[in-house]
Amino acid sequence: MEKGKGLMGSGGRRWGVDLSDNSTSRDIPDPPGFSRASLDQDDSSLSRQKKDAESNWKAQKAWEVAQAPLKNLLMMGFMMWMAGSTVHLFSIGITFSALWQPISALQSVGKMFEPYKDNKVELLGPKLLFIALNLGGLALGVWKLNALGLLPTHTSDWVSSLAPAQEVEFSSGGVNLG
Repeated sequence: MEKGKGLMGSGGRRWGVDLSDNSTSRDIPDPPGFSRASLDQDDSSLSRQKKDAESNWKAQKAWEVAQAPLKNLLMMGFMMWMAGSTVHLFSIGITFSALWQPISALQSVGKMFEPYKDNKVELLGPKLLFIALNLGGLALGVWKLNALGLLPTHTSDWVSSLAPAQEVEFSSGGVNLG
């Protein structure tokens, strides 16, 4: 037996299927209950419903993205509380992370909501909520910096930039007359 010929000899393969049927009309009847006329009529309403469902899905996902910083805000607040109020490496790292995350999120607001742009989806509300929650996270980080004493809020923090005090009086040792 030659290689590749199989049991069929020079003919087709034993289990092969000829897919080269070029006939355009097949005489296969439609299944019971199927109507091509109703399919054509439902196409426009089905596509409209599909577009409405997609717009609703996009709006829902946009609101989910907008509310995501709330979870981060709560977690970051808990981590700051666990870090304590003493200045050490862990508390400083947590605090600067709490500052960096909202800043980077605020820089990418447009990119975050890009997948949900649609003519039927209003993104102003979710964007404003996203911005407000990230500003809240930024305020939490600034509050923690102040609680750690790392913000220059007292006069003594700026003493090196103050002008020297002017002498108003002069006193010297007493004069001994006797």
